[in-house]
Amino acid sequence: MNWLVTLPCTRAEAEALHEDDEWLALLEPMPTVVAEEVEAFNDLAWQVKAYFAEEPDQQLIVAIQARLPSAAGPLPIAEKLPDEDWLVMSQQSLVPVHAGRFYVHTSTNKGVVPDGATPFLIEASRAFGTGGHETTSGCLAMLDRMKRAGRRHDHIADIGTGTGLLAFAARHLRQRAYGTASDIDPGSVEGTMGNDLVIANILAGPLIELAPSFAAVTGDGGSLILAGLLDTQVDGVLRAYRSEGFRLHMRHDNGDWPCLWLIKRRRYRWQRPIRADGRTSQPPGDFGTW
Repeated sequence: MNWLVTLPCTRAEAEALHEDDEWLALLEPMPTVVAEEVEAFNDLAWQVKAYFAEEPDQQLIVAIQARLPSAAGPLPIAEKLPDEDWLVMSQQSLVPVHAGRFYVHTSTNKGVVPDGATPFLIEASRAFGTGGHETTSGCLAMLDRMKRAGRRHDHIADIGTGTGLLAFAARHLRQRAYGTASDIDPGSVEGTMGNDLVIANILAGPLIELAPSFAAVTGDGGSLILAGLLDTQVDGVLRAYRSEGFRLHMRHDNGDWPCLWLIKRRRYRWQRPIRADGRTSQPPGDFGTW
């Protein structure tokens, strides 16, 4: 990404931009958009950075600017970035993550593994899930709490697995469990009935839509770990899963990113679902129209 356009915004505008991102796929070239706070604890002082592989024209910049009321005014100038090895730079900026009993590092930042910790080597170049984001570290901490609470799961499914870190961590805690790790296609989790653990670190939209499918593949008394949602989206997600027979067992907040541990209530006779139908509104291989 060699070109950058920076626009001011509020936190609310940044979150709205994130939740309604279908329009990004219509832009050519499609930018990578990152939102960040400019002043700590000031929701009115945020900015959006749009990175482009080639110089964007004015029409592209106007399209992004129109989504941010706070950015109204003169057209921002696209900034040419120096040619750098961004992968190497990103790896150098990463620090190891110690969450619960897990210690996640890359080959360049291993440091000293804490006593009693289980290390995982996850390179930054291999999809999402190096442990640095609050959603991932929150899931790791919740897995550790599950283990300490004596929960045992014979079937594990990690939905939207990315690097596979959460699947590896869950399997480490129950090495005899049958594990399934999938990405993009939610139909790959079919058949995980039993004393299950399903992990989904994705977005609030797909979490809500996939609630019936997750309920269908989670046995009575099984667990769900849900992450990738914002604090403002918890109530909507919980409503979807309560209607499918889940109850909130524990919540862990990591900044603005909550992690939810849900347990499926026991149901009997005709009320108990048999299997997932494998259907979703998301076409297989589509990375984000929710």
